[in-house]
Amino acid sequence: MTSMLRPPSSQANMHVGRFRDGRWLNEEDHLAVEEPLEIRVDWDDGETRGRRPITVTMRTPGNDFELAAGFLFGEGIVHASADIDDVGYCREVENEDERCNTVLVKLKRGVPLNIGRQERNFTTTSACGVCGKASLSALAITGCTLLPETTAVTSGLITSLPATLREAQAVFDATGGLHAAGLFDQEGKLLGLREDVGRHNALDKLVGAEVLAATADRMENAVLLLSGRASFELLQKALMARIQVVAAVGAPSTLAVQIARTFNITLAGFVRPGSFNVYSGQGRVHG
Repeated sequence: MTSMLRPPSSQANMHVGRFRDGRWLNEEDHLAVEEPLEIRVDWDDGETRGRRPITVTMRTPGNDFELAAGFLFGEGIVHASADIDDVGYCREVENEDERCNTVLVKLKRGVPLNIGRQERNFTTTSACGVCGKASLSALAITGCTLLPETTAVTSGLITSLPATLREAQAVFDATGGLHAAGLFDQEGKLLGLREDVGRHNALDKLVGAEVLAATADRMENAVLLLSGRASFELLQKALMARIQVVAAVGAPSTLAVQIARTFNITLAGFVRPGSFNVYSGQGRVHG
């Protein structure tokens, strides 16, 4: 990865009016930053070559290269770190501030840019994630298959995950306004954590970190914890990463459950100390 530019900060200070105990105070507050990130792809497959924008997402700055790699991995555009030649801020953009909000991913020569199979527009937001991909058949097109059952976890491990994740959320401590995605091994050790104002961005950053580090294979036997609800786009990204166990602090959507049951993902929701619900794949959870 090459870039000497620094992205905007992940948090900003602003003065706010606080109403406390019947009186107003003018104090400084920490807010999570939200700015657009455009992801562009450069490719040369031997027959065609070019450069084009793929998506724009509203994100919290930081780990931008991982976000780009994770997004492309989740869409089936790249399958491993070997498909990526370089990731950096796009130097074609003249304005330096805007340049830090534009990431260029160069694919290895010979890797094609396959986006024709996608059934939606790639424009996303921090709120909606991959809106518009509305059917399970779209996942089958990307080559998703039934997940094996090589991962096993205990009920106690699942209930312990939110506290571990919360303790590691540095930016959330300062702002209170970020989602998180955490990757754990089967003993509950935290392998990776990423935060973002968008829950789908947090997961893309987490997956992208594994892809760029060439450790994506370990995700298949890891446990994913989501700090909020489990939605369709998050289960789609987990499926593309071959993650067998997904736990969420919040509720799953009906389509998230449908994905989990169709592709044999263990999906737990409403994870609390001492309790959770399992919507799919209960056989992987023991104790």
